[in-house]
Amino acid sequence: MKSHTRELWFETKKRLEFIDITSLVEAALAESGVKEGLCLVNAMHITASVFINDNESGLHADFAAWLEKLAPHEPVSAYRHNVGEDNGDAHLKRQLFGREVLVAVTEGQLHFGPWERIFYGEFDGRRRKRVLVKIIGE
Repeated sequence: MKSHTRELWFETKKRLEFIDITSLVEAALAESGVKEGLCLVNAMHITASVFINDNESGLHADFAAWLEKLAPHEPVSAYRHNVGEDNGDAHLKRQLFGREVLVAVTEGQLHFGPWERIFYGEFDGRRRKRVLVKIIGE
């Protein structure tokens, strides 16, 4: 069995962003040489997420609005976590979007349904964070 590890690094300009990282994950898969197996893509920070959905700007705007309704950034005093910090909302947003995705690898390709793409979701941006890509298989 083969194993391949790659780290992807991001530093967003905004507090909340969604970045399509599918092509970066596909490049890591090509490097791995794995034709049949599994690909784990994992956010390595507790205020960021990796998720699968459609790459449609209206949907992403809806995500942002929905998240802000469920866990608004302000007032920062509303969160007990915010003692010397202002990212209590980002921790909650990450819980909603999840930590990682697992995608089957078939014939050397990510085995997606229609319209599926892999996204990095940043909820407390403007600093450097990483995503782990771990591919195993034959």
